[in-house]
Amino acid sequence: MSWNLTQRCNLECAHCYMSAFAGADTRGELTTGECRRVLDEIAQVNPNVFLILTGGEPLLRRDIWEIAAYAAEKRFTTVLGTNGVLLGEREARRMREHGVLGASISLDSTDRVKHDAFRHLPGAWDGAVRATRVLGDAGLDFSLHMSVTDWNVGEIPAMIDLARALGAKVLNFFFLVRTGRGRDLTDVDATAYERILTSLAKAQSVGGTAAGRFEDPWSAPVGRADGLLIRAKCAPHFRRILWQQNPSSPLLQNYAHGSCPAGKYYCRITPEGDVTPCPYMPVAAGNLRTASFAELWRGAPVFDNLRDPKLGGRCGACEFSKICGGCRCRAYATYGDYLAEDPACGYAPGAHGGAVIELPATVTFGLPVAWELAWDADARERLQAIPSFARGMVVKAVEAYARGRGDAVVTRELLAEVRAKWGGRFRPSRP
Repeated sequence: MSWNLTQRCNLECAHCYMSAFAGADTRGELTTGECRRVLDEIAQVNPNVFLILTGGEPLLRRDIWEIAAYAAEKRFTTVLGTNGVLLGEREARRMREHGVLGASISLDSTDRVKHDAFRHLPGAWDGAVRATRVLGDAGLDFSLHMSVTDWNVGEIPAMIDLARALGAKVLNFFFLVRTGRGRDLTDVDATAYERILTSLAKAQSVGGTAAGRFEDPWSAPVGRADGLLIRAKCAPHFRRILWQQNPSSPLLQNYAHGSCPAGKYYCRITPEGDVTPCPYMPVAAGNLRTASFAELWRGAPVFDNLRDPKLGGRCGACEFSKICGGCRCRAYATYGDYLAEDPACGYAPGAHGGAVIELPATVTFGLPVAWELAWDADARERLQAIPSFARGMVVKAVEAYARGRGDAVVTRELLAEVRAKWGGRFRPSRP
């Protein structure tokens, strides 16, 4: 769940789907009380939701900590989506105090001048990098988000190196969807998408040890992933490319259920309470002031259409329609039809036969879990509270802690000790 809490922002980024700015009118935004009610309604649908509180800039909302604390009370996995400029030591301390487990930081270039120009604020790059260090010092995990367009695509290898150097757990490459202020930006073409995604797939090999290399005109080496989880967002054909490289690749587990997530297991709430399938798709299922979240999530026609899609064009004819299925938001931004083909994909359907390809049932959402120690039944049951994409990391960290104590079995009591020591960083158990 992405929740755009406000349209106010201290930046005016060139690609912003919200067209956010500092002087945005906030009078129609959901009140604190309405936000608490909506959190109650979300919990009725999914008590273990992964919640991203974002904006605009969420730190400009005066009640951000009250909303975050209430989400934490509901046992949601809650993080902030921020440009990082306003995130200092005090904010990191408040994150820990109010149950916020981490943040995603936007960083669009390894060059501070270019990043600042794109974000329309001098010092934005330094602020974002400072935020990563503040979070690291506070023991909070963070991911980096890079919005990929034609001007910075050549920096992808350098961004991977920078993400590793800063200590990011995840590096998300968001490929352009031309909506909001980004409608006039230039996207890379379908051939370039194929080259870029192929190189990313090579870089993110099993164990993160393989090096990929961009083909011309981006010939810089991608370098080693070394445990950094690299994800391509708004480019579900990345999953098709992973399958083409290795149909049994564990990396396929990083992309839940295949295809575009919009409306299937992901949605967005606008500042005024509209529920949409994705931040990049301004098609409202309804408004939370006139209907409950459960009513919209379970009954809105747009969600029904996306969950059992009748895709058009090449996406509808493609054997990878279930593994990939194209970006529904890019289709909408281009054609005004969220079931149309994805124009960013250059694959010709039929190259792998006409039958629809499905992943085996053993490939599920989440990072591979490599069990090295024994876990008793209660400990494994408690692990289910962890969002599935993070379980692999949690198991690895907990087992390292257990080995350091000389324990051969992970128990409920050990998980409680880990939680007391680490706080919410890995959220290994519940009290």
